[in-house]
Amino acid sequence: MARGDESGELLSQRRTTLLSVAAAGLLVVLKLGVGLATGSLALISAGIESSGDVIAATLTFFAVRLGGRPADPGHPYGHRRAENLGALGESAILLAGGVIVTVEAVSHLASGRRAPALHWYLFAVIAIAVVVDVSRMTVSRAGARRYNSPALRSNAFHFAGDLAGSLAVLAGLLSVEAGLSQGDSIAALLVAAIIFAFAIRLIAENANVLMDRTPTQARGAAERAIADVGADIELRRLRLRESAGRYFADVVVSVPPGQAVVEGHQAADLIESAVEQVLPGSDVVVHVEPRRRGLDLRDRVLAAALAEPLVKEAHDIMIFEQPGSVSVSLHLKFPADLDLRDAHEIAERVERQIAERPGVADVQTHLEPLERPLRARPPDETADLQAAREIERLVRERTGSAPRKLRLLSTDAGRVLFLTVVVEPGASLTMAHALAGELEDELRRRVDGIADVVVHTEP
Repeated sequence: MARGDESGELLSQRRTTLLSVAAAGLLVVLKLGVGLATGSLALISAGIESSGDVIAATLTFFAVRLGGRPADPGHPYGHRRAENLGALGESAILLAGGVIVTVEAVSHLASGRRAPALHWYLFAVIAIAVVVDVSRMTVSRAGARRYNSPALRSNAFHFAGDLAGSLAVLAGLLSVEAGLSQGDSIAALLVAAIIFAFAIRLIAENANVLMDRTPTQARGAAERAIADVGADIELRRLRLRESAGRYFADVVVSVPPGQAVVEGHQAADLIESAVEQVLPGSDVVVHVEPRRRGLDLRDRVLAAALAEPLVKEAHDIMIFEQPGSVSVSLHLKFPADLDLRDAHEIAERVERQIAERPGVADVQTHLEPLERPLRARPPDETADLQAAREIERLVRERTGSAPRKLRLLSTDAGRVLFLTVVVEPGASLTMAHALAGELEDELRRRVDGIADVVVHTEP
């Protein structure tokens, strides 16, 4: 998200919380003033609850402000959990208000105090409270969904509780008017019950976040997204933590040991995208390691060879099946300046590790130096032209058509030939490889000065 977008988001959240403070202050004045004037415990209780809203909305304002700060060395995951702390503070205020209301309501019921005097402005205050509660509940809920803000979500719960409380007060006043003298006190108890219900829900939701409890639904969605990336990717570990509606994912996956670093990095990118798609706004870190389970023998041979840092390449892996056992051979490439004794010790370690696999009778390695870069020389155009004609003739004899591409490169070791030839569309890879090998051998034998031949086949 761009910095400008973040600034606009924070300003919008702060504006929402400031409007909540102003609305809560208005309701406190109306409810407490009219409740004290008429003796309505239900309305006084609603006023006490609304006074808690003023404090709670103020806490929300500062929690949103603190939570909007960017990550720093001391807070690498950012400050957004300040919103969860703010929501817990609001819950504590709700509980305190509920206790006060309950004590007063029980006292009124026990003493049998008379019902409050009913006036038209009592109902006018309730009507105003209902309109204000509906408005700010709608605004806070929309802001919570848009910004994934627990503080605004707790505000929305708060205002929903206020709305329910206002309706309970209205029901109590109507019951008093109908002749039930204790209707006002009973309505106050209903307000207290609503307060306790919303407070407990807020505590449970935000305490789980602060305790790093991963929501089951989010974890399941992330696991399914990773599984859909590909069968070659095995999930080893998934850790999720939530902070103010944003997820931080720590993922460890294993891939076949023969995959190159580039392929492993691509797999990590695919996993990050998959998790971010099902959990928008997530921060995902993926660690890729070679797979150790579910491998066939060829993959295990390759893994054993590449586990040695000085083995730069492992190729020509051959597995010879015999009754009850197999024999394995492979070529290992080392740095050209490596001493033979060191290369031999490494090869023996590789052989021992492969021989430990069940059914492996023996292992043979072939040691090779890693090719050094060759220096190109200026071409001999006359000699190259004659060689190219001879190469084209030989290719026509062997394949029935001219080469698609032909390039000669002069080096200190001799000419290197890059050749692209066409094979029949229905030919298998094995047939094409055999043709390339035959061409390479024939061209080295029949064309002077050819040090190496690289044949590319295509349909």
